[in-house]
Amino acid sequence: MKRKLSVGDTLNEVFSIYGAHAGVLLPVAFWLFLAVAILNGIAGSHVVFLPLVIIVSTIAGTLYQGMVVGLVRDVQAGKSDSSVSELFDYAMPVILPLIGAGLLAGIGIGIGLILVVVPGLFLLTIWALIAPAIVIEHQRVIDSFKRSRELVRGNGWPVFGAIVVAFLIAFVGSAIFAAIAAAIADGWALRIVFSALASTITAPIGALVAGVLYYRLLAIGGPAAVPGAAGPVDPPLAPSPQEMPSPPASPDPPPPLAPPAS
Repeated sequence: MKRKLSVGDTLNEVFSIYGAHAGVLLPVAFWLFLAVAILNGIAGSHVVFLPLVIIVSTIAGTLYQGMVVGLVRDVQAGKSDSSVSELFDYAMPVILPLIGAGLLAGIGIGIGLILVVVPGLFLLTIWALIAPAIVIEHQRVIDSFKRSRELVRGNGWPVFGAIVVAFLIAFVGSAIFAAIAAAIADGWALRIVFSALASTITAPIGALVAGVLYYRLLAIGGPAAVPGAAGPVDPPLAPSPQEMPSPPASPDPPPPLAPPAS
């Protein structure tokens, strides 16, 4: 019988990884979301730029989530020293599927939230593991949606709960930075920096939730990836010389025939 996901244990692991790897997670987030904040500041209140801001924000968030999912994969494998360059290496080979899936999910969830709210929250839950499906399993764009739903099935409420708690924590953090910015930041540049700092602190939470949820759902009985359903996967490592099989020994030559008796 499939066990239920623990929201508390999931979030404990999220913040444990956050604390251990903040030195890598935060610099990447700052520079990535600083670019988004600059674009947002330039666009200002001009509605004509709103679609561009939404698209760029979605791409940045999706790219960052892919990087962080790769870091979670390393943590699960026992690696504790991932570098900034490695985070980019995790996401770049699958950047196009990540962006495509992120935009499709953003459109679907956005429409659901605008129209009735509940369908949007439902889609937000069942599509929570799109990035891990692409980064870890190399699923194609459409297949990643199916794979995410497979993993979430039977644990929808705990997954939704983890997402909501992570969102509330991020929302409170962003609100604090917004209040500080409103109180002390007079200039346009300072407001942009504070906006980037708010995203820097809060973005790792949601991204880590996706990666941790993926491995926890697998651990409690989630379906394994179907062989052949994913796209190209990482090639297997070549065996070391010590692991190479020894060539079979040559058979001993037959003894010479005795000369015939005279």
